[in-house]
Amino acid sequence: MALRKRLLLALALLLILITVSTAGYRLLGGPSVTFLQALYMAVITLAGVGYGEIVDTSHNPALRIFNIGIVLFGVAITVYVFSVVAAFLVEVEFNKPFWRRRMQQHIEELTGHHIVCGLGDTGRHAVAELQKTNTPHVVVDISEENIRKLKELHPGTLQDMLYVIGDATEEDILEKAGLNRAAGMIAALPLDKDNLVLTVIVRQRFPKMRIVARSAERKFAERMLRAGANATVSPSQIGGLRMASELIRPHVVGFLDIMLKEQGRTLRVEEIEITPASAWAGSVLHDLDLKGRYNLLVLGVKRLKSQGPTDLLITPPDNSVVERQSILIAMGDMKDIQRARQDAGV
Repeated sequence: MALRKRLLLALALLLILITVSTAGYRLLGGPSVTFLQALYMAVITLAGVGYGEIVDTSHNPALRIFNIGIVLFGVAITVYVFSVVAAFLVEVEFNKPFWRRRMQQHIEELTGHHIVCGLGDTGRHAVAELQKTNTPHVVVDISEENIRKLKELHPGTLQDMLYVIGDATEEDILEKAGLNRAAGMIAALPLDKDNLVLTVIVRQRFPKMRIVARSAERKFAERMLRAGANATVSPSQIGGLRMASELIRPHVVGFLDIMLKEQGRTLRVEEIEITPASAWAGSVLHDLDLKGRYNLLVLGVKRLKSQGPTDLLITPPDNSVVERQSILIAMGDMKDIQRARQDAGV
């Protein structure tokens, strides 16, 4: 019998015994015994606290025999209740709490999501961006204490985060995060060696999955690319570029900061994929009217099949044809971009 059913059975038996004993004390004790006195007598008898009898049984043999039965049954049922409750609390604390089971069920329902391995300084910012843009994702981190502290520090962005506790370089942990249904992965573990191992493991199993790996050292970045990572990111390099940009183009950086940090809406430069089955395939940009219908600014069009310098067309003219298997690069609010994706059939 499942532990939850055992707990419900134990509580039901205890409730039945209290009901029976209260009714017995009141019926056998005579008209002078009130309901509250009978209930109090039942509770102190079952609890075995040793208080004096509030319902006198010394001159009533039938009531005394009834009381003996209540004591015997009460001891047995009380011990059973305590044992089941203790086992239930142990399972909740150390095995798989209900909330964790529900979270795992949510993870198992995801498909086409992204997995972020490592919730350090790099992974945390990646997760915050995924949440702001409503991109489904699951976090894998070895320390639950680390996740708890970060959720306390950033309740707005990390409170509803789905996560799996364990070593991300172990395949069974990645399976719990839904690796076989994921569309991409961020390897943001603290050590470059671990990110390299993680890249190799995932690439061997999923040749088409997009993998972005964190790399502090250039030599590891090259190894990760050879191992199958689609891209590598160096936090120190990004930081250096940001500092140089703040120095020579502060107004551009300020504009980007406002775009990324604006509270009222989420402005982003995003991709809209045009597949062969897309409703927009073969259309002209002027006819699509992305500015008028969705308030989107088209920054570029990338033709996935073309070669050479015309692969990426920056600020395309209105008469440009949106070919099959191409990518529209547009800037706008995420809600508008989502509407455009839906209309495009993405």
